[in-house]
Formats: sequence, structure tokens, C-alpha cells
Amino acid sequence: MELRIERLFKSYRKKEALQDVSFTLRKGIYGLLGENGAGKSTLMRMLATVDFPTKGRICYDKRDIFAVDETYRSLIGYMPQDYNVYPGFTATDFLEYMGALKGIPQKKLKDRISEVLEFVNLSDAADKKVKTFSGGMKRRIGIAQAIMNEPQILILDEPTAGLDPKERIRFSNIISDMGKDKIVLLSTHIVSDIEAIASELIVMKKGNVLETGAVDTLVQQVKGKVWEAVVSQETYHRLRKERSVIHLKQMEKDVQVCFVGEKYSDVKISQAEPTLEDYYIFAGGITESEKKVG
Repeated sequence: MELRIERLFKSYRKKEALQDVSFTLRKGIYGLLGENGAGKSTLMRMLATVDFPTKGRICYDKRDIFAVDETYRSLIGYMPQDYNVYPGFTATDFLEYMGALKGIPQKKLKDRISEVLEFVNLSDAADKKVKTFSGGMKRRIGIAQAIMNEPQILILDEPTAGLDPKERIRFSNIISDMGKDKIVLLSTHIVSDIEAIASELIVMKKGNVLETGAVDTLVQQVKGKVWEAVVSQETYHRLRKERSVIHLKQMEKDVQVCFVGEKYSDVKISQAEPTLEDYYIFAGGITESEKKVG
């Protein structure tokens, strides 16, 4: 099983949404990481055949996905970033509707709905209307419809947006169970979600792929470049202009700060163990304005 993206470009009038994007996906969970506007959703819409590339190819097992349209679509599950469900539907009504669209036989559909509702922990809400659902429950019904057809490829665009911490942990557990025999591509700009779920990473910025690789391997690139210190307010305001500040904690008079980059000679610092967020900031995965803290 292989999904190959080959020199993909996408233009909207004068805007280049994607520029020469290439990578290959095999079984496993991949995190697509980048700030808003990096091109993540554009890429995922094309992988789901909702949009078309300006140039380049997407191949599943060496066949162009747009040339084998229906065959490929039967293999994928897709949850877009902006996901709406008709509020008058119950969870069961909605999944019956989506199952019919996906061509699931009527004899199989009832059992499959029960299976996916149990999988996303919504069995108790099967007959409740979607308009009564919390944000987390709506996200989970979105995942349920995406897996109705038992897809080989699962494409999830910002699935944890708006979830509270408990819901995000529950979501992480759900997705982790899926990555053993599928290609799962998960897009987000929340670094901690990727770190909790994915083993492989694709980092995007302004329509380009900055880097791909195993999360642990990428994190090791910033080993020896992450520092912690307690500094005065004056020193902190100077330091934040010269280094990328990751975390800070206001103390009574001073500031406890963690930053990434070269040593800062004016303060007493200690080396910290790097995280994915440290790598992401060091690699330029966020904009300068996003680097400013406080």
C-alpha cells in the first residue's frame, strides 16, 4: 500500500497554494504540521479528490487517483476541516445517509453503524439529534462517517479543533488504534496533538514541504539547542527579540523562560531535553509574529 505525491502544484489565480510538494505515505499515522495557510487543507482536498492539482500527480499503488476515480474513492475516508451535519438528523440517521452514499449494502449498514458508533464512543447517543451534540461529539461523528466504508486511507483535516483536553485524549486513542493497517494522514497546527499520535511528520510552510521524517529523528536535530533560564523582566524582553521563546512562566519579579537556538551569553542557562514543539519553532514552522509570547 503506497500513496505517492509527485511534484504537486496548486494555483488559485495569482496565489500559489502548493509548490512542488512531494512525499510518499505507507501504512502508519502521519502528522501534517504547519501554521494556518501553510497549504494543509488544499493538499488534503486533493488527496480526497475534492480538488484537482494545477500540476503534478497523486498515485495510489502506481495508479493516478483521478484516473481510477471511483475505485480510489471507495478506499478513502475523509473528514474536512469545516464539517457540518444537518442538525435535525440523529447520529443513526446521519450515518445511514452517509453509508448509502458510500454504497454500503443495506443488510450490512445497520451492523456497521453500531460498530462505528461504539468505536467512537457514541453508542449512547445513537438516537440523539446532532444539534444537541457537544463539539467533541460532532468531531467524533465526523470520524464515524469517515470510517463507515472501512477505508484503507483516512484523511483527517484539523480533527481536534475545538476539543477540550479529555476529548483530545479520547481522539488520540481512537486514531492510534487505526494506524496499524491503514494510511492515516492527520492535519493540525497543534504540535502536541501530532506528538501524541503520529510517528512520522510532514512539516509545511507557505505551500512548501520543509521536511519529512520520523518524529524522534526530527526532534534530535535540536538536541543541544534548547535552553531554560530564570531572567529579569528587562533581560527577558531583550532575549525574546533575539531568540525563539517557547514557554515562559511569570514569577514574582523574574521570568522563567525556555527558548531554542544558540546559547544566550548574558544569563545563566541550563540545557533542556528537546520536544517536537522545539524542533518546529527552530525549523521555522511558525511565523515571526507567532513566536512572540506575552
